[in-house]
Amino acid sequence: MGEGQESVWDYPRPAIAEPTDRHIVIRHQGVALADTRSAWRTLETSHPPTYYLPPAEVATQHLAPNARRSMCEWKGQARYWDVVIGEERLVAACWSYAEPTRSFAGIAGYFAFYPEPFDECLVDGEGVIPQPGGFYGGWITSREAGPFKGIPGSRFW
Repeated sequence: MGEGQESVWDYPRPAIAEPTDRHIVIRHQGVALADTRSAWRTLETSHPPTYYLPPAEVATQHLAPNARRSMCEWKGQARYWDVVIGEERLVAACWSYAEPTRSFAGIAGYFAFYPEPFDECLVDGEGVIPQPGGFYGGWITSREAGPFKGIPGSRFW
């Protein structure tokens, strides 16, 4: 592990949510979808952080409801959103928790985005690498040290 890095193996289980002032930016097709220093991040053993962004700092006019739902053992039921920019529709590229469990109350109504489909996702100006595997929505930067859940063979970690 390098200097200034956090090992995802030091993250807690059960997962937690905490506020962060890291600068989160999402851009796609020249549209600024989000720009905030008021995010929350969720941390869980073996996972890179997932960032939840306040609705006031998300271009919600580009979000369209999706029928998909999922259940997280820590946060509760998530609902998904398509991101629509012009003729492009990124299906279920975003999710939120309207009524998360009590320990995740801080992320209620906030939006999280899978980094993979977007032109640019930045944390403090650094481009993000998506968490492997396509199911989880973690954001990997040079500050996180793995290995990360989602790589081949990690299903039962």
